[in-house]
Amino acid sequence: MTYDVAIVGTGADPETRNRDGYAMAYRHAGGYERLNHCSLVACADIVPENAEAFADHHGVEGVYEDHETMLESAEPDIVSVCVPPAVHAKIVVDCARAPSVQAVHCEKPMATTPADCRRMVDVCEKEAVQLTIDHQRRFAEPVREAKRRLNAGDIGELQRLEWSEVNLFDAGSHLFDLCDFFTDGERVEWVLAGIDCARENRWFGALNETRAIAQWRYNDGTLGFASTAEEGRSLVDAYLRLVGTDGEIEIQPTEGPPLRMRTDGGWSAIGSGGENVYGPNEGRIRRIADIASERIPLIPDPFDDPVTHYERAIEHLVTCLINGDEPLISGRTAIRGTALVFASWESSRQRGRVHLPLSIDDNPLESMYEDGELAGTPSLRTPEQA
Repeated sequence: MTYDVAIVGTGADPETRNRDGYAMAYRHAGGYERLNHCSLVACADIVPENAEAFADHHGVEGVYEDHETMLESAEPDIVSVCVPPAVHAKIVVDCARAPSVQAVHCEKPMATTPADCRRMVDVCEKEAVQLTIDHQRRFAEPVREAKRRLNAGDIGELQRLEWSEVNLFDAGSHLFDLCDFFTDGERVEWVLAGIDCARENRWFGALNETRAIAQWRYNDGTLGFASTAEEGRSLVDAYLRLVGTDGEIEIQPTEGPPLRMRTDGGWSAIGSGGENVYGPNEGRIRRIADIASERIPLIPDPFDDPVTHYERAIEHLVTCLINGDEPLISGRTAIRGTALVFASWESSRQRGRVHLPLSIDDNPLESMYEDGELAGTPSLRTPEQA
């Protein structure tokens, strides 16, 4: 069986590396192209030249300006949604309601409000459509090996998770999701957080805080602690740290070994298959081969490109669709981690601890920003709206 695949939101030049667009569609496309049972048949983007460039790059025949026409005309089986998070919910829901669609793979963060997150999950479940969110770092070898070590009891019982990133929502959604992975989806009881938004800090159109401290407690007693900072240093000196009764495991993306552990002494590096949490490391020998191939075209490249984490995530969701299994990155899974972002912002709004599940529908950070409750941000509401 071959699945027809379409992509909504192609982005600009695939070399773009800024917050106006990471060209995620090109990364998704690579994941589908390496699978024999997937065929990329259509793409849509509100900027026609972006869609045309993507189609030319990947040999796609169906090119559209709006996703509704694409869904009706191309009748895809799988759709990847690579648009800004504020419009994730509308497009995911439209895809789920299209008769041909069997699966939707949506970029993270899931959505900009708790209500939209719930709507995405509810509609997809009602329509029997598989929903996955692109938390591809669950498939990183440092993460998988850390989970194996934790499950084997190498650091005893898990007591605390600590992490650091630039913000809670866009970047931090990965970390909240990884915490859910390491705790096997354990329910969170409460969240207590404080945030600062010293300036309007938008990533892909969505507002993020500029600094935050958050703590939360799982039902089994495990604690979580996060510190974020857009500028300067955060309070946690590791990307992700697992603290157990008998030791610690650290995942670091750039400095030092990608994975290390200590129990009764100093830190020891742990093999992680030549990759870090962001993706495969190219390696010195591979770099030399690439340079040689570029300078002397007649020399063939002896290495295959390593499989990226994005490609592993797509292979996983397609395999789950074929087998009827629940994906590790399902919408129902992603909503648990995303709820902790909103709970952190709600705790700041309420100036106290909040309990889960959340009963709010709005985005607390956006609401505080519009009301002028954040330092350095004037109220956007008129006296009649206040």
